[in-house]
Amino acid sequence: MATSLPPAAPAKVSVWEDVVDIFTSPVEVFVRRIGGDVWIPMGILVLFSAVFYFATKGLMQPIFDTEFARGAARAMAKNPQITAEQMEQGRAMMQKVGGVFVIIGVPISIAFVGIILWLVGKLFGATESVGDAMVIATYAWFPRIISMIVSAVIAVMVDPSKLNSMFSVTLSAGKFLDPDTTGHAMFLMAGRLDVFILWQTALLGLGLSVMGKISRANGLIAAAIMWVVGSGMILAFQR
Repeated sequence: MATSLPPAAPAKVSVWEDVVDIFTSPVEVFVRRIGGDVWIPMGILVLFSAVFYFATKGLMQPIFDTEFARGAARAMAKNPQITAEQMEQGRAMMQKVGGVFVIIGVPISIAFVGIILWLVGKLFGATESVGDAMVIATYAWFPRIISMIVSAVIAVMVDPSKLNSMFSVTLSAGKFLDPDTTGHAMFLMAGRLDVFILWQTALLGLGLSVMGKISRANGLIAAAIMWVVGSGMILAFQR
């Protein structure tokens, strides 16, 4: 009498394979990373982000200078007690610690997105743990790496004098608007209509549907809510 064989254990897949597959087979990545560890992929993101920051710092300097000047003008218009000397001191400090902000900012941002995703998922009956929500947020962040590469390529190809806003090197609607004549809120929202931010948002929805065991439609609706929440916070902090 034939005996049934136990099912074969699924082949182990390295995190590096996940980094590739998140661009080509994201659902498979989320399926096999349920209950998985977040620290290694997050560490890869921090490493790539730091390397790209320091490698492209010179390319992005015109954008930093222009945006800082524009922000300083808004700040001094709102508060006349702020002096140009104080703003210059702040600028020098930001130049010195910018890399530190990148290194600590990525994990903080991922953690924040993960927690909000977990909370929004509860509105749709999602069952993923907070840890799984962090995993979703981490893998959904990887399109930002491609965004950095694209930005660097654009910065190399474009005349530095035309790098007049933070969206100049993005694939967003904000790229086509004049930051000096467009309302600040509208300009920021146009920047949110970015290929890579929308890609990240879609991955959040897919991950939530897989790990939270909800329908694909509800996962994408939850992701859309995440986009709105993120937009609202940007408006609140950069008004």
